[in-house]
Amino acid sequence: MKSGFRVLVTTLAAALVLGAGTAGAAGPQGVTRIEPGVHRIGKAEAPLTLTEYVSYTCPHCAHFEHDAGKELLVGYAATGKASVVVRNLVRDPADLAAALLSNCGGDDRFIANHGAIMGAQDEWLGRLRDATAAQRARYQTGSFAARMQAMARDAGLYEIMVQRGYGKTQLDRCLADEAMARTLSENTASYLKQGVSGTPSFDIDGVLLAGTHDWAALKPQLDARMKR
Repeated sequence: MKSGFRVLVTTLAAALVLGAGTAGAAGPQGVTRIEPGVHRIGKAEAPLTLTEYVSYTCPHCAHFEHDAGKELLVGYAATGKASVVVRNLVRDPADLAAALLSNCGGDDRFIANHGAIMGAQDEWLGRLRDATAAQRARYQTGSFAARMQAMARDAGLYEIMVQRGYGKTQLDRCLADEAMARTLSENTASYLKQGVSGTPSFDIDGVLLAGTHDWAALKPQLDARMKR
């Protein structure tokens, strides 16, 4: 993880590796961008805050989204029992492209963007694994925007987002957002320094949960803290 992050930082720095919304009140199922690249689902004043550290190229993260995504939204955030903060821990350039797209558009679009990209992970990662040598060369040369757009196009991420109602021009713009890419990489460095060493990882009210990387391990801890 850490060596992969160093490669990413080097790539971004060499190339110059969404606009932040204002933090405000959100309804029970609302989404607030509390800082660039970080989203809160549910009420800020909820008695408990669960933070997820996730990567779009992490298979375990996709499994977690499948197992827990709906229950967290309906059973915890929507009821006001907890708010859920999602933080992207960027592992590699493909993960960065996906994170740029999940953050594309208004705050209210994040939940469905996140779910769509995670839900189709096997398909779009498979397309990247099967990329030709010529395709892979395009991911390493040219401008930052050209590299991100080529990777997203070959992976089929454009298709996923077009089905979500996005236009190609808007997607091009989000994938070319070097300021957002820099923020995501800086956030990742911060999370690593805080002791987050893998994805998915979780903390509850700022306390990192050791050895907790799936819903089966997380749910009992979440529920136990609610009873205190």
